[in-house]
Amino acid sequence: MKKWNLHNASKTIQFAAALLIAFTGGCLFSLIRLPIPWLLGPMAALLIASRFKNVQLIWPVSIRNAGLIIVGYSIGISFTKSSLADMINHLPSMLILTSLIVLVCVCSAFAMSKYSGIDYPTSLTSSIPGGLSQIVVFAEEMKEIDITTVTFFHVIRVIMVVFLVPLFIFSPIFSSEGTISSTRIMDPVIPRWSDLYPLIFLFAVICFLAAVIGKKIKLPAPYFLSPVIAAAAMGLLGLHGPPLPPSLLDLSQFMVGGYIGLLLKPEQLDHKGKTLFLALMNGLILIGATMFFSFLLAQHYDLSPITGFLSLAPGGMDQMGLIAQEVHADVSTVTSYQLFRMAFIYAAVPPLLRLVLKVSIRKRGKNQNGKLHD
Repeated sequence: MKKWNLHNASKTIQFAAALLIAFTGGCLFSLIRLPIPWLLGPMAALLIASRFKNVQLIWPVSIRNAGLIIVGYSIGISFTKSSLADMINHLPSMLILTSLIVLVCVCSAFAMSKYSGIDYPTSLTSSIPGGLSQIVVFAEEMKEIDITTVTFFHVIRVIMVVFLVPLFIFSPIFSSEGTISSTRIMDPVIPRWSDLYPLIFLFAVICFLAAVIGKKIKLPAPYFLSPVIAAAAMGLLGLHGPPLPPSLLDLSQFMVGGYIGLLLKPEQLDHKGKTLFLALMNGLILIGATMFFSFLLAQHYDLSPITGFLSLAPGGMDQMGLIAQEVHADVSTVTSYQLFRMAFIYAAVPPLLRLVLKVSIRKRGKNQNGKLHD
């Protein structure tokens, strides 16, 4: 009993320390006015703090999940009948652009495999921009794939996207007159906490139950996507949820950012320097390609460059949704494109990877037979 109590006390202290460090990071990023301070601040602070020896920090996944439910609800209530019609109109470009992004990944993985010596199936699995947890589960099923390398590449890319995408958006490339500044001038009345009651309780229960069901049926990113679907469906049926006050959205960013900050474990990796360089280059290639495609998308559909970029950026649907809310992009368009890419990748990529793995194993077998005959 005493041992159990000591264990619980240790976990509580580690979580309390993580909360304090994350809060300090958020405050610091707010003071120096960096973009999305309550997502990037906790993330940066915990990433740095966790690198020190003897520093043990934890961030329960339940905290992250609660934050994702809040974000999912907030994005779900932005869906309307007109945004649903827009999503249907965008289906051809979703298919073409997602296919092009996958093609960039295939070529990038081939070049990386040739240069690094990482086998092609591992290289390809590391390059495909899917959800981290789903990709790792798939890598575990395919016994020939190096799970540690795959995890490292995906975590590095998530961190790069969450840090670099906001910096790009607030840079002269995107923040020209008529994009961010003009949308902020036209902001609606800021929602207040008192406006939430009593309807928010009904939506909280619905979104929580949707997340539980989404988890049971193995929906991708269930704690984010299920509340999006539930809140959007309620709105389309005529029951509209109240918008969330900025402070609650900041809290949801804090809950997600702290978790991401503790994801990366570089000590588990061999050849850290070389692998880190490859992961960074892979991430930059993917971000650069999606930025190029996003300008084509924005011009074709008369979207803002920010909406186009966030729609295609190779981050998680939840992170891109968070950023879209912060910069007042069209969150329904962003979420639609991100959702389509996720569905496309889960449907098309596993058969592709299985084919690549079969070819790789067959080729390796031929090489070994050739050596034996020599």
